[in-house]
Amino acid sequence: MISTDTDILAAAEAWAKAGRGVALATVVETWGSAPRPVGSHLVIDGQGNFLGSVSGGCVEGAVVAEAGDVIADGKPRTLEFGVADETAWQVGLSCGGRIKVYVEPVKA
Repeated sequence: MISTDTDILAAAEAWAKAGRGVALATVVETWGSAPRPVGSHLVIDGQGNFLGSVSGGCVEGAVVAEAGDVIADGKPRTLEFGVADETAWQVGLSCGGRIKVYVEPVKA
């Protein structure tokens, strides 16, 4: 079952209020055959737990790993994944598209 944006944002708020380090990843741009639309969310906590999806599973691992750094240093990042990038094959984005994901810390 895919979580709704409401579920994901509610989890981000609840996790932050519970004192967990939290980051929110949002698809901010797509091009070509992108697996998830602009506005799709993934919430991640400091232990690597997550809810939602920014890519249907093909780049979630890389986004979760980067979210750990965002939680640690509090600095947002913009990540880009695309079929033209060598990293696209490493993380599994071989669908022919490109996505840009903004990852930001969530404060209670």
